[in-house]
Amino acid sequence: MAYNRYQYETSPRKLKPEYEEIKRRYPKKSSARNTKKEAQAKPKKINQAKAILYVAIGFATLFVISYRYAVIDKTYSNLKEKNTELAAIEKETQQLEANLESDLKLTTIEEEAKEKLGMQKLTAEQKVYVSLPKTDYVETSSEQIEENDKNTNWFMQIINKILEILT
Repeated sequence: MAYNRYQYETSPRKLKPEYEEIKRRYPKKSSARNTKKEAQAKPKKINQAKAILYVAIGFATLFVISYRYAVIDKTYSNLKEKNTELAAIEKETQQLEANLESDLKLTTIEEEAKEKLGMQKLTAEQKVYVSLPKTDYVETSSEQIEENDKNTNWFMQIINKILEILT
């Protein structure tokens, strides 16, 4: 049984290499790989910044739109309030006009004059007729209009007083 030399459940021994690996103190020449990774990281950051900027612009736009609608709503409510005030004032004006018309009727004025003031209508004996001439005469005033000392300046007033004294 030449074939049964293999021992089961055993692992082979690990052999040590004949030489030792040299440990380098400086990094390997993978700088090209690092620059590629950095170059890929920057666009990723720029894309994130753009996304944040777009979101901020979107929120600002939505805020402006909602603020605009709030202002429109407030203006509309003020308009509605003013319209109700206008309707109330117009109604009051119509009532006052109706009261004024009823008070200005000739019959109500006569009744108040008779009741409150004790007045009566004129009789034929109380009426006096006056005859006026058909022509109308107008007389002009002969007064002279004096110049106003207040309208002249102080220098002209002094000169006028000096001239009055000299003459």
